[in-house]
Amino acid sequence: MEMDQYLEVFIEESKEHLQACNENLLKLEKEPENIAIVNEIFRSAHTLKGMSATMGYEDLASLTHQMENVLDGIRNLKIKVTLSLLDVVFKSVDYLEEMIFSIAEGGDGKKDVTDVVLSLKNVESEYKTAAEETTGEQNNVDEPTASITNYDDFELTVIQQSKEQGFNCYEITIQLRDDCLLKAARVFMVFEVLEQVGEIIKSFPSVGQLEEEQFDSEFHVTVVSMETSENIEKQINKVSEINKVIVNDFYNDSNKAQVHEQIQAQAEVAPTLAPQQKQMNDKEENLSSKSTSKYVGNQKTIRVNIEKLDTLMNLFEELVIDRGRLEQLSHELKHSELNETVERMSRISGDLQNIILTMRMVPVETVFNRFPRMVRQLAKDLHKKINLQIIGAETELDRTVIDEIGDPLVHLLRNALDHGIETPEIRLQNGKTEEGTVILRAYHSGNHVFIEIEDDGAGISREKIIQKAVNKGLIEEKTVESLTDSQVFDFIFSSGFSTAEQISDVSGRGVGLDVVKNTIESLGGSITIHSEISRGSTFSIQLPLTLSIISVMLVTIQNEKYAIPLSSIIETAIIKKSEILYAHNQVVIDYRGKVVPLVNLKDIFEVPTITEDDEDVSILIVKKGEKSAGLIVDTFVGQQEIVLKSLGNYLTNVFAISGATILGDGQVALIIDCNALIK
Repeated sequence: MEMDQYLEVFIEESKEHLQACNENLLKLEKEPENIAIVNEIFRSAHTLKGMSATMGYEDLASLTHQMENVLDGIRNLKIKVTLSLLDVVFKSVDYLEEMIFSIAEGGDGKKDVTDVVLSLKNVESEYKTAAEETTGEQNNVDEPTASITNYDDFELTVIQQSKEQGFNCYEITIQLRDDCLLKAARVFMVFEVLEQVGEIIKSFPSVGQLEEEQFDSEFHVTVVSMETSENIEKQINKVSEINKVIVNDFYNDSNKAQVHEQIQAQAEVAPTLAPQQKQMNDKEENLSSKSTSKYVGNQKTIRVNIEKLDTLMNLFEELVIDRGRLEQLSHELKHSELNETVERMSRISGDLQNIILTMRMVPVETVFNRFPRMVRQLAKDLHKKINLQIIGAETELDRTVIDEIGDPLVHLLRNALDHGIETPEIRLQNGKTEEGTVILRAYHSGNHVFIEIEDDGAGISREKIIQKAVNKGLIEEKTVESLTDSQVFDFIFSSGFSTAEQISDVSGRGVGLDVVKNTIESLGGSITIHSEISRGSTFSIQLPLTLSIISVMLVTIQNEKYAIPLSSIIETAIIKKSEILYAHNQVVIDYRGKVVPLVNLKDIFEVPTITEDDEDVSILIVKKGEKSAGLIVDTFVGQQEIVLKSLGNYLTNVFAISGATILGDGQVALIIDCNALIK
């Protein structure tokens, strides 16, 4: 069978399962007694093993099987979770990731895994004794059974009442072909067929296990239906990759007594059930219903090339410009039917716009989720204690930015761990806790996303940077005093610049940071540094959302129109000139009990004065994270959705302008970057 058509799905799903393994192993390290976490890891490993074997990657399947044996020993309480054991399992996952990436790059997925397999076998031989004699029990979840023999009170009652109302009850055994690729998909199709002809009472294995493909090729379903057994068998056989279907009449004379006895026995036992047992039964019933609903509501997805989305976006941008023109013409002509048509088109195109934009957006979690595992290993290699905190992982970015931002973040995190955070001994000497903290934070501000890497380490020495910069001829000593901290810290982004006294194999503070800066700037972003000696450092990355269509507030400054992103605006206000104050050589206002600096956009953009200001001043209160400022404008025009256009290669460094747009009347309005105006 041709496997190429399934390769991309296999690679993506394998990466997801390995990521789940990494995340759950980190949880298990903190909660070594939590068997539920072990079960999650086991399920991921088991599914990956089955997928690998189906696709013909035997090395992958063999290593996963060996890892699965150890996990099975843990969940059966025959193997104890220790740090050394977790190191071995982590190493196994690392090897599996390397093999998957090899396959993704066109390789054969082969790798010498002798060392880790030997380590896994040593774990088994060290801890497992009696389990070795019952190896067949390790994977009992996959063992087929002749029928479903255990029914609870509720299920038996349903079966009995259904029969009394004229329904038939069948126990159905379905066997898939050995070369079936997507077993869970076939199970889902069988369930759909059965739900059309009757009602499913029970399945073995459970619905959750069937979803995870935790069975060999055979599964069993109990159904009540008005259909004949022959018709049900015929309907199921229409599903492809089915090898055999056996439909048995469940409710015959030979098992009436058995059903009655089971109901009677359970009725006698039920009143004496311990409360905890009842809770467990209720929990299992809830999980079963959730799993069934998951099957019914299974969502369909399709993979689309990002270039097609780019083309779709470009076409829609033109539509938005024309929509703006139509809205203006409709307003000028004051034609009722035209107004209604334009309003309807605006609503429909607005919905279409939301769909197009959200199709391209991906949470930064897809990048962040690989860092906890990396930080754990680096901390161990560096003999440091690190607490990694991730904040705002749900923040969304355009897919093209997500694909590029991973490597720069890896550089910055490695630097923070290696040369930012001190060793436990030094931290204790300096009155700090021995565990260092690294915060990875993401948040929206205006039409930008900020990603910050903050550590509470030693900080960056201004003197060391200046000394190194002078030695490299980047600055002259006589100009040193005039440089701000921000200007000094920017030197570490110079090629080959490092203040580290000894460069490690992990990183050197500054090594590779020129590449980081180049990558971020190529995405239309920027990076800044704030650092204090003994307090730590914060690297702040500003990235554009790259959303081509944004909502803005149009304002005028004299005779010129400007657009300010609504996502940056807190509120608008009109104040008297007498309310403007001066503090520390800064124009400010008292805004709701808080001192807010004012920025006169007319001065910033050097707009020629045509008319004199009156006594009232129009102000926009804008934000950047926790900071805010007031922007002085002449008038508010109103809200509008506009298409963000680049200023081109010749105007990439225009201060506080992030782009331009074409308005409905053909005028060009510049889009203000509020983040650049807030200090």
